[in-house]
Amino acid sequence: MRETRRIRLLLSITLIAALGLIALNYHNGSSSVMTAARNAAGTVLGGTERAVSTVTGPVGRLFGSGSGGGQAAALRRKLVRMRAQLSAETLSKAQYRQLTELLGVAGTGGYRVVAASVIAFGQGYQQTVTLDAGRADGVRPQQTVLDGNGLVGQVLSVNASTCTVLLATDASSVIGVRLAPSGKIGWVTGQGPDPSGYGLLKLQVLDPTAVLTPGEQLVTAASVHDQPFVPGVPIGVIASVRNQAGTLTAQALVRPYADLTALDIVGIVIAPPRHDPHFAVLPPKPTPAH
Repeated sequence: MRETRRIRLLLSITLIAALGLIALNYHNGSSSVMTAARNAAGTVLGGTERAVSTVTGPVGRLFGSGSGGGQAAALRRKLVRMRAQLSAETLSKAQYRQLTELLGVAGTGGYRVVAASVIAFGQGYQQTVTLDAGRADGVRPQQTVLDGNGLVGQVLSVNASTCTVLLATDASSVIGVRLAPSGKIGWVTGQGPDPSGYGLLKLQVLDPTAVLTPGEQLVTAASVHDQPFVPGVPIGVIASVRNQAGTLTAQALVRPYADLTALDIVGIVIAPPRHDPHFAVLPPKPTPAH
């Protein structure tokens, strides 16, 4: 989808306008409000921040200007116009929802992301997808890729305008994990092409006494220098526990949150969070049926 870069710009400007309106509503000029607004904007702008610098300047001045009613009304009108323009873009409802969910995950986790579209699925031995973002957008090898539901994989290779992503389900994929809420660590590996069609990951934990149960949630554990995985990205839930004879550690099968067979809009994390979000990005656990 070649409209992604334009949509990224529009989303960024809309976010800035919304943050400015929030600051105006508080109208007390507190540094905590201004800092939160700047941090939220910096999280999601990614490679578009140069393009929106002419917008962030006036909004930044507005944060410290004492904010009058006329300014608030003008900013509300601007926000309405930007939302209308976004609605007019060539986006399906599903794509718009995916973009919204992606920005929600990025904001909660403190991830600075570049939004991109899947433009091709790999046909070779490895399970890969190609995205329409590359070096010009700040993308580099060994960066985390996610969508609005959870982890997708890692950037494998990059050229000027596109990149190739190795999916978490590929047989060569190994991802360090933490279990919630215990914090126990382990790793998940992909199983490659899955004849069953479920695309489950295989989990092993380091603690030989650990008791794994279906429904436990997993997030990424930080890699060295946050490459290829930043911390706290939701991975999935334990679907079933495997007790194989001769194994020294607990094992289980994990159902990913992200549907890796139906990817469209994703985000590439071009800068890690300042602080480990731990389990803050995880979706609520479903309530067991009685």
